[in-house]
Amino acid sequence: MGKIQLKRIYDPPSPTDGQRVLVDRIWPRGISKEAAALDLWLKEIAPSSALRKWFGHDPGRFNEFRDRYRHELAGNARCTDMLRQLLRNGDLTLLYAARDKSCNHARVLAEYIQGAGGEEPRA
Repeated sequence: MGKIQLKRIYDPPSPTDGQRVLVDRIWPRGISKEAAALDLWLKEIAPSSALRKWFGHDPGRFNEFRDRYRHELAGNARCTDMLRQLLRNGDLTLLYAARDKSCNHARVLAEYIQGAGGEEPRA
């Protein structure tokens, strides 16, 4: 079983990244596909547009956002199973564009993929 890392898409790729998966619904501004060095863009795993707009990256809404996003993830077995399979095969880096490294959907997704009691993802 591999480990999950979280990285901003703007951070340079590293040999320790393993599989690099962009988990944003919208392509990040100012970065080329070559510079992103992706293995996969899994935009279907990102929060719904309505949830993303409601959250608005407001840390005061993060706990409720986490609950709502986890509910969305529960209905997205195809994508969550795909990430779990990648993790079984080695290390996985979830890439996101948000500026806040602690209150973002990639952190919630990593927790969800690892399951209850899982190791905290490295940021």
